[in-house]
Parts: sequence; structure tokens; C-alpha cells
Amino acid sequence: MYVVATAGHVDHGKSTLVRAFTGTEPDRWDEEHRRGLTIDLGFAATTLPSGRGVSFVDVPGHERFLGNMLSGLGPAPVVCFVVAADQGWQAQSSDHRDAVAALGVDTGMIVITRTDLAPDRVTDVLAEAREELAGTALQNAPAVAVSAATGEGLDPLRSTLDEVLSAAETPAVDGPIRLWVDRAFSLRGAGTVVTGTLAAGRLEREQRLHLLGADVDAPVTVRGLQSHGQDAAAVRAANRVAINLRGISAEQLSRGDVLLTPDAWHLTDALDVRHASGQDFSQTPQSVTVHIGTAAVAARCRPFDDDHARLTLSRPLPLRVGDRLLVRSSGRRTVLAGAQVLDADVPPLTRRGDGARRRQTLAQMSSSGELSDEVRRRRAVTEEHLVRMGIPVPEALPSAVRRWGGWLVDADQASAWMRRLRTATEAHLHEHPLSAGLSQGAAADALKLPDPALLGPVIHEAGLHQSAGRIRTGDGPRDLGAAEASLSVLEQELKERPFSAPEADRLRELGLHDRELAAAERQGRLLRLPGGVVLLPSSPARAMRELTSLEQPFTVSAARQALGTSRRVAVPLLEHLDARGWTRRVDSALREVVV
Repeated sequence: MYVVATAGHVDHGKSTLVRAFTGTEPDRWDEEHRRGLTIDLGFAATTLPSGRGVSFVDVPGHERFLGNMLSGLGPAPVVCFVVAADQGWQAQSSDHRDAVAALGVDTGMIVITRTDLAPDRVTDVLAEAREELAGTALQNAPAVAVSAATGEGLDPLRSTLDEVLSAAETPAVDGPIRLWVDRAFSLRGAGTVVTGTLAAGRLEREQRLHLLGADVDAPVTVRGLQSHGQDAAAVRAANRVAINLRGISAEQLSRGDVLLTPDAWHLTDALDVRHASGQDFSQTPQSVTVHIGTAAVAARCRPFDDDHARLTLSRPLPLRVGDRLLVRSSGRRTVLAGAQVLDADVPPLTRRGDGARRRQTLAQMSSSGELSDEVRRRRAVTEEHLVRMGIPVPEALPSAVRRWGGWLVDADQASAWMRRLRTATEAHLHEHPLSAGLSQGAAADALKLPDPALLGPVIHEAGLHQSAGRIRTGDGPRDLGAAEASLSVLEQELKERPFSAPEADRLRELGLHDRELAAAERQGRLLRLPGGVVLLPSSPARAMRELTSLEQPFTVSAARQALGTSRRVAVPLLEHLDARGWTRRVDSALREVVV
């Protein structure tokens, strides 16, 4: 199924064409029939000769209903631009052309209607239409001349539309849902129903969605689905769809609300945009209305220059990089400008000169959102956040981007963080030689990381070590400052008598207290055992050489004599060997070496 919106001046036969083409009356209101004027959106569907289904969204042409027209054109990927042969190009033809250009609709065709009223003018009107459409995607679009009254040209219209749709971009059926609501109502026995154009993704019964709008922000569940009056278990893009919702009342909903895949979209009320068509931003008033999908949202426009501006919306919308918007004056019915979203997660402009700096940044930005540029500007950003903003993240990253867990980090920034952390750690340990290391809090303050979760990868990549919330270098033993001389004396004494652990008095005499001993232990220069026993780290291995020569199993007393030490040292040392699995208890009195 393909969705096609009509466009064109009022009374140029758009609804009549849809009726003749599909056999369905698109005008739904009694007032529309009474006045012979399309006021709101109409819908009709048919099947083309190829078997392709096509669903028409018929839009009003009168300038007073421009907002309704934009609601129909906004979500549609294809446009059928109508110009009457007997009237030629008119004022609202230009408005609709500007809307098509602003919204970036790049697939469609031109239909010259009412040919029975002016058959001799068809060639001239088509030439005029192409001239007026110059610079838009429709300038060289396929064209057909039709009389809905006589049926002449309907078959060529069907075949030409078939060809246009065959070349249209295939919608992403595995993409997230962003369905702009164009109608909301309540049906007896069914409850709340909304309709809209499913431009991407796939809907299923019992699917959970998020409903966002001017007066609603809530989870909902798909109770049932219909497409063109037929019940369906699932509907895939592109298609017109009616959705029976559970968990919301119709009174809470209105046109412009949007159904979303939960947690798949970035919601923003401030965005930076690039001019795409129409009036320059420098001529745009401050108060504007921004149209996207079926939504029309009041906004403030702050131009940076002719081509770039910041739009601050009155309510958040789900927007992505590359989205096309239409901007018009809040007090006028004409289109002012088309814009393309460059950044949907913008930095605040609080300091003097921020606007000028932002202008320079935006001028260098790609309209499609280059991954390396996006990561460089943000220093670090979660992969999920970029995907929600519509920036694809490949498995194989460019060289300028590093993946740290769920974060993407600019390579230069990563190197700077690593250098800064290593410098801070070394400076701390030099100033505080007995310290267990730089605290994680001090490290986070020094680096000013956007998220504490990044500290672990920075520590690892910098070749540092962390334990118990402290960061230290892994470069081996280092000078312990004032305690270094005393520690060297103790190390020498233990080398000469490896199992003669110093008594507490001797340690105090050397000035080696708990803080100094802990620092030496962290560096692997001492081994501390329960009971205040201090040995060299090599002592367990040396003890094993002596214990292996004993008759197995052996007693604590035999071990003490072999090692030439006291029971104060022998017992905790043997328990240490037990814990390492080098020895084991046979019973309460005996141990043996584990072969």
C-alpha cells in the first residue's frame, strides 16, 4: 500500500478526481457536500493495475484551511499535484507548491484536471505548472491530463501513478513507529480510535506505544487495527490505518498528537535548523507556527543568519536530524519557509557570543548528521541517544570515534581524558606517597566527565588501576617519601631473617605504622598477615621449600622449627598457605603439602 496526498488550488477538482479514480467519496462532512468545498481531510483507496494498493489523502485547497491541508500533506511520502486546465496556476497553487517544497516531498506527479472544460489549454497549463514548480522535486515529474467528468485520462493516470510508485522509496518496515494522528474519535463498543498515515514501521495488536500530544503523555496499547475498513492483525508501512487504543479516552486526543515506539525517539522543544526553501530566516518573525506531520506548534524563531535559526517550541515533539519542517507566520495563512533539522539536542545559548559561535558550527554541519561530527561536538554521547535522534551508528566505527560500553567518545577527547587522569593520579601520589590513590570523586572533578560511567573506561584505557574507590598507577614500587628509609631497613632485616616478623615495638621504632605498612603492602613490598605479622611477599614461597622437606603430614611445631620462627608467625603463615591451596589440614593437629 502507498499513501498519496493531493495538492492544488481550491476548486481545481482534487476531490472529484479522487472520487472518479477510487469510486469513494472523500468529502466526509455534510457541510462539505452542501458548500461543494473540501474543508477537512478526506480518505479513499483503490488498487492499481499492478496490484499495488494506493490510499489517497485528499486535502482542502482554500487558504482558510491551510492548516488542515498541511496535516494531510505532512505525513504523506507522495503527492499528486492538481492544476485545472480551465483556470491554470492560481494563488493557492503557489501555497501548496511552497508547502510541498518545505516538507521535502520529492516523489509525485502533476495532474491537469477538468480538461473537458478547456481541452486546448492543457499544453499551456502544463508548461505553466512546470515553470511554477521550477526548483522543486516536481518540476520534471510525470504528468497526465484528466477529465473526471468524462473519465478521459483515468487509465493513463492509473498506469503513470503505478510507475511513480514503483520508483518510490520503500518505507522501513523495521523502523520505529511515529504515527501522526489526523483524527481521534470514539466508537460504541470499541472505544477510542485514532487514524493516521503509517509512514514507517509495523503495527500489531497488543503492541505497546507511547502517545504524546498537547494534552496527553501516556502509554497506550493497540486493542485493534483496521486498514481501509478491514480488520487486520498487523499493518505495515506505508499505509493508512485506524487504531483502536486501550488506556486513553478520545476526549484527551486531537489532531497533531503522535503515537511512538516507546524510548525510540528523542523529544525536544528546541532545535537548530537549516533553511530549505522559501523566505530567509532573517526575514522570519519571532512568533511562528511550526508544522510537522499533522502537528502545528507555536514556536519562537531566533535567526543566526539567513540560512540557520533556532526554533523553540511550545511543547516537545519527537524530532530527528534530517526531519523537514514548515514554518509560517502565526498571523498569516501563507507558507514562509521550509527547514531541515540539523540538531535536535541543542546547547544552551547563555553567554555573550554563543549565537555567533553556534552560527559557525551550524554552517559546517551536515544535513544528514555525520557520526564523527556529532560525536566530536558532544565529546561523548550514548549510542542510544544518537539513534533516537536519527543518526545511524554502524558496528564498525570511524577512526575518530571510540566505543566505550554504550558510549561513543571522540578519539581526541578520549586521549585528552586519559592524559589528564594519568597526570592527576601521578601528581596525587607524588604529593601523598602513602595514599591508596586518587579518589574517584577527585578524578571525576578533574576530568569533568558527562557521566560517571565513563570513568571506568578512562582508567582502563589510561593503563591505571582502581580498587576500593582509589586510582593508582601500575608502574611498580615507588618511593614512600619519609617512610622510604625505614621500609628499606625492614626489607633488609627480613631478607636476612625471612620468618622473623618484627614485633610491634620494632615497627614503632622504625616509624612504620598502619598507614605506612598499608602503602607498602599495596605496592607489593610487604605481606601483612593476621596478628600484626609482617613478612616479605616472597616468604610464602620460601616457606614451601622448607615445608616440602618435612615428613608429611607435619605439625605446627615441626613447621615452626623448620622455618626458625615463633608460633606467632607460624600459625598465620600456615593458614595463609592453606588459603592459597598450597597446604591443607589432615586433622586438627596435622597438615600436609599439596602435591
